[in-house]
Amino acid sequence: MCLCPWWKFIIQHKMSGIIGKKVGMTSIFSADGRNVACTLIEAGPCVVTQVKNVDTDGYNAVQLAFGERKEKNTPKPLIGHFKKAGTTPKQKVVEFRDFRVEFEGQVNLGNTVKAEEVFVEGDFVDAIGTSKGKGFQGVVKRHGFGGVGGQTHGQHNRQRHPGSIGACSWPSRVFKGMRMAGRTGGDRVKVINLRVLKIYPEKNLLLVSGSVPGAKNSFVILEK
Repeated sequence: MCLCPWWKFIIQHKMSGIIGKKVGMTSIFSADGRNVACTLIEAGPCVVTQVKNVDTDGYNAVQLAFGERKEKNTPKPLIGHFKKAGTTPKQKVVEFRDFRVEFEGQVNLGNTVKAEEVFVEGDFVDAIGTSKGKGFQGVVKRHGFGGVGGQTHGQHNRQRHPGSIGACSWPSRVFKGMRMAGRTGGDRVKVINLRVLKIYPEKNLLLVSGSVPGAKNSFVILEK
C-alpha cells in the first residue's frame, strides 16, 4: 500500500519552455500533399534572469526574460534584477517550474536559451497566450446563439437578442452561469499538442501547426 500523497506524483513532472512573440499565420504543404495551417513564432533567444532551487526557494525553477525594454520605462527594482543577470531590461519575464532533467547544471544566471536548444522538429508543445479582446458582445457572437427566428421566447423583433432567460414561479430566479452578453476575449488561453513543423535557428523562428491565441506581436509562452 502506497502512503505517498497523490500530488507528490504531479509536481515531479519535468517541464521546459521558452517565451516568444506571435508573428502571424501561414500554411505549408505536408509530405502527403495536405495544406496545413500553421503559426510563425519568434521564439527567443531568452536570457536566464534567475535560477531557483529547493534549498533557497523551496522548489526548482528557471526564470526567463524576452524582448527589449527601455530603461526609462523599467521600474528600478527590475533594473537591478536584470543587471544582476548581466542583461538589459526585458519586456516579458516568465518562470518555468521544474525545468527538464537534461538542462540541470547547464542553465546558469545570464545564460541564453534558444529555441533549437529546447525543441526539435516533431515535438508537441502547448501554447499559452492572451486571446484578442472583443469588448462587450451579445450572445450571438459570445456564445454562438442562432438568434430568435420566430415571434416567441419572450421577444419578436430583436433577432440577435437572447430571448427569455428564466422560468416561472419555480425557481423564480435565473440560474447562475446563464449564458448572456458580456465582456468577450482578453483571457489567458492554452492550446495543447501543437506540433513543431519547422525550426529556423538563424532567425529564431518556430513554425507550429494550428492556431495560437493572441494578436500579432503578442507574447506567447511555449511549454514542452
